[in-house]
Amino acid sequence: MLCLAAAVPALQAQQRESALSDAEIEQLRDAAYFPASRVMVFVKIVDSRVDRLRALYAKARQPGREEDTHDLLEQVTSICDELQDNLDDYSTRHRDVRKQLPKLQDAIERWTSTIRGLPEDEAYDVSRRLTLESLGDLREEAAKMLEDQKTWFAAHPPPKNGSTQSDR
Repeated sequence: MLCLAAAVPALQAQQRESALSDAEIEQLRDAAYFPASRVMVFVKIVDSRVDRLRALYAKARQPGREEDTHDLLEQVTSICDELQDNLDDYSTRHRDVRKQLPKLQDAIERWTSTIRGLPEDEAYDVSRRLTLESLGDLREEAAKMLEDQKTWFAAHPPPKNGSTQSDR
């Protein structure tokens, strides 16, 4: 009985480690073969976390707000890192996400502005700094990738039959 009681907190900690819900994981799986769609699913997921951050500070302070902020910032960092890994893969495989990259860049600016606007607090300052660094890296990756894709697809135009690199 004691072993079971000790295992429950460990199981709960493992469940909390994932920054994504089961529904979000399923959405990403559904878009796995469609890079353009997958990028937008990531944007939607990060938007939801940043909206939750805004909501925490839009109303009267609730107990645990700083811990919730810390957790949400860590989730944003994790999701942005995963998105950057996907962009790296799409870049090397020349997957066409040119239309989504400007939308991603706009979203990154929104997210960065919101996170910079959070009040300073020791409980999450390190997480905020790491999140802002991750967003900065993602911003640089998206800008570089957009330029690289413009150059690549100017030299290698996609076929006119409607099938594009992003559909493969």
